[in-house]
This record gives sequence, structure tokens and C-alpha cells, in this order.
Amino acid sequence: MEPRMGHDVVRRWVENPLVVLEDLPIRAADIWNAGLIKVGDEYIMLITVETLEGRYCIYQARGRDGRHFAVDDQPFMTPCPDNDARGRYESFGIRDPRITPLDGTYYITYVAEGEHGLRLALGKTDDFRTWEHLGYISPVDNKNGVLLPEKIDGRYALLERPCEGASIWISYSDDLVYWGDSKVVMTPRDRYWDMHMIGASAPPIRTDEGWLLIYYGEKFTSAGPLIRLGAALLDGEDPSHVIARSNIPILSPREDYERIGDVPNMVFSCGVHLEDDGILSVYYGASDSCICLGQVSMARVLQICREGQCIGLPLERRQREDSTHPPEDKE
Repeated sequence: MEPRMGHDVVRRWVENPLVVLEDLPIRAADIWNAGLIKVGDEYIMLITVETLEGRYCIYQARGRDGRHFAVDDQPFMTPCPDNDARGRYESFGIRDPRITPLDGTYYITYVAEGEHGLRLALGKTDDFRTWEHLGYISPVDNKNGVLLPEKIDGRYALLERPCEGASIWISYSDDLVYWGDSKVVMTPRDRYWDMHMIGASAPPIRTDEGWLLIYYGEKFTSAGPLIRLGAALLDGEDPSHVIARSNIPILSPREDYERIGDVPNMVFSCGVHLEDDGILSVYYGASDSCICLGQVSMARVLQICREGQCIGLPLERRQREDSTHPPEDKE
């Protein structure tokens, strides 16, 4: 049965939230967004935790059913000590991990935050027992980076959002060290739900129709930012080209745990997983205070993307805009 108008495309798990502050085996100030991947028959979640000292680190949680998780009592990834060569770049901590399987290795993109600003960093692990820092992969003041799970024309590809901008960019690398050939992929859309700022959420998933990207959109309101999730299809051979894009958000903050917290009115995903039955599991942080789960069929998400400009616009306005804008301007 199709959802009624006003209901979210992504349906929340009835027992949300999955992980709250009280579930941690340690005392902490707060929990933020989490990346996720399934390895064998186990779901592994990397959760951003704010310590009592006010620094961010990343804890690991594991579960068998994707709904119930046990959080480790020691951090999996920690910022460098202040006396280390790169300590000043991570003095505030590391956060917002995204996990990408590629060439037999699990790469983790994350945000390093220090006294000099934000940078994207890259790590890797083969077993989720230990990890290795590979380096910083962006200039200063860049965040929300996701590595594609396949190479594009023999090169690594990274979706990112510079802090000074409001759009999603793509950059390429031959060696995971030097990045360039950057292009704008998607921009905010005036008067739409994602009108002020957008960014990539979780690593995209390849489908028969292209790369499915879950992204977040931000709209500034008199009560503060309103942050929701949407979906887009990128070309399978050239992910800098947008094939289709949802005109409605697929998940909006409605529940109390999504509307009340350190950052109210926010749903923000760093990890999605396509289940064997075609259901897309979306793991998301709510109001920077808990980790939640929503699910939707892949077929439904692709349909929402394909419908594109047809959703939410009166026929006469669609006809008027179609006659005045070339298709490539209507992202």
C-alpha cells in the first residue's frame, strides 16, 4: 500500500531509536551520526561519540539483525594526541564516518576537526579490529565526503561538500592521495525542500539505472535549520551527471527524538544497506542525540527519483518551467 500524502517514503522502525546515550557502556556527552556496513552475517556500526571532555571519537557497535546493537566499551577510532604531528588538525575530534568497501578493503571517510577548521580524512581496515590513517584528502573546510565503491575510468571517486559552498562536488584520484578534476554534481534548488544546502549522506549504491545517492537537504527557517533526506540517481559511468532527483524528501524529522536534541529538526544519514529482499535500510542520526533506522523498498526510492519534476508542482507551473529551462538546469 502506497503511503498517504504527508507520510514519509522511508518508514521508521517501530522500536526507534536503535541506540541512545544510555545504551553506551561509558559516560559520554552525546552521540551523533553513524556509518554502517554488513560483513558476513554481522552488521557493524561506527558511531560518533562526544566524550565528557568535549572531543569526538568513533565507537563500534555490532549486531546480527540490524536492529539491536551492542556498543564496545573502548573507541575504535580516536583523534591524534595533541603532541602528534597532526594533533592540531584533530584537536576537537573525528566524526561522521562513512564506510566504503572497495577492492577487498573497507575505507572509512570521516571529518577531522581542529583549531584550524575541518578536513576530510581517510582510513582503512581489513577486519574492523584495527585501522590505519591514510591521510587528509581535502583542503581545509571541507566535509561530508563519501567514497564510491567502484573506480570510475580507473580512478577513485569522492563526493564531497566544501563548507564555503552549498553543493555536492565530485573529485577523482589515482592513488587516494592527490585529488582533482573536481566538478559540481548537484546544487540546492530554489523553493524546494533542499533550497539552501545539500550534501552526500551515505556511499551510493549501484543499481541497473545508475548510482542511487541518499543525500541531505537543508532549509533555513525562522526556527533554525530543517534537515531532511532525499534521493538522487547519478549516471553509472559518469557520476558527475544527475539522471533524476526526488522533488520531495524521503524522510523528514517528525518524531520527538528527531525534533528535540542538540541539533533539533534533523535527520542525517551516514550509512545505508540494501538487504537481500530489496529493502533499503537507512541508518540515521536524529537531532545529534540518537541513532535510528528507517526502511523502504529500493523500487520505491527509484520511482520517487524518476518522477522527478512531476512531484509537487501544478501542471501549469511544470509546463511553464519546462518551456523556459533546458533539462540540464532542472536538477
